[in-house]
Formats: sequence, structure tokens, C-alpha cells
Amino acid sequence: MGIVELIAGIFKPAAELIDELHTSEEERLQQKAKLLDVQAATMQRVFDYERATLKDRAEIINSEAQSEHWLTATWRPITMLSFLVLAVGDALGLLPNPLRDEAWFLLEIGLGGYIVGRSGEKLAKTLTQK
Repeated sequence: MGIVELIAGIFKPAAELIDELHTSEEERLQQKAKLLDVQAATMQRVFDYERATLKDRAEIINSEAQSEHWLTATWRPITMLSFLVLAVGDALGLLPNPLRDEAWFLLEIGLGGYIVGRSGEKLAKTLTQK
């Protein structure tokens, strides 16, 4: 479920309540318009927060990548290569014990975070060039 669906779900009961009010059609439409304005403002604040969060993450990743210390600059790629070795080893049956579900979950989080992080890094470069 995405954030848009979550916010819409929060406002859905109020919209249904407005539909059931025993008032004129004009009053109902006015109340719905007000509710939609509040919903739109809420979504805008969430998007602004997400944008700021992504920008902050991108700045951190960019700082790490530009670090003069080799470990700080390369720990993310090293971690992902380690995950790749484990995943391939598990898929080919080369590990003495198969990876547990928790390990695959961590792998999914790590891979997702790495992809988002790399995208954020590229986004940060684009934003700093403008």
C-alpha cells in the first residue's frame, strides 16, 4: 500500500459521512471540497517530508562516497557484493546451510536500500549541479 492510498484511506470515512449527511447537494459538495483540500494539503506535507528525507540520505551517501578513507567510501559496495556472494551460493547449493528467511529479508532490505541509496546519490549530483 502506497502513501497515497494510505492517506486516501484515512479520509475515506469522512467522505462517506459527508455523502450520508441530510443536507442540500450544494452543502455536501462544499464539505467534500473542504475535505479534499485538507487531504491534498496532507499529501503535500508528506511528499515534502519524503523529498527532504531523500535529499538528506543522498547527502550522506554522497559524503560517504567522496570520503578520503577507503572503508567509508566503499562499505556499501562491499556489503552488497557480500550479499551477492551469499545469494548465489545459496541458489547454487554451495552453502553448508541454506540462508534462513531472516537473512533473505535482510538481503531484500539491503538491496532495496542500496538501490534507493544509489538513486539518491545520482539525484544529489543532479540537484547540486543545478
